[in-house]
Amino acid sequence: MKKEFDELEDELRPEYDFSKMAGGVRGKYVEKYRVGTNLVLLDPDIAKAFPTDASVNEALRLLLQIAQRQQPNNPAGADC
Repeated sequence: MKKEFDELEDELRPEYDFSKMAGGVRGKYVEKYRVGTNLVLLDPDIAKAFPTDASVNEALRLLLQIAQRQQPNNPAGADC
């Protein structure tokens, strides 16, 4: 069931009047975000083993190399 809007439940402070913001555009970066991001949420045990994006990328590149070597029809170094 949809909750009805009640001004008493509005937690936004009165001094936050976004209608007076100069140059504020809603959704200004939404297209760049959709095109340019590739975020993945890691499970806690995986995040502990690979704490940085560089460590995740390195592990995945090594796994990709191993997988490519296992495919007899795919020459080494060929793109997927």
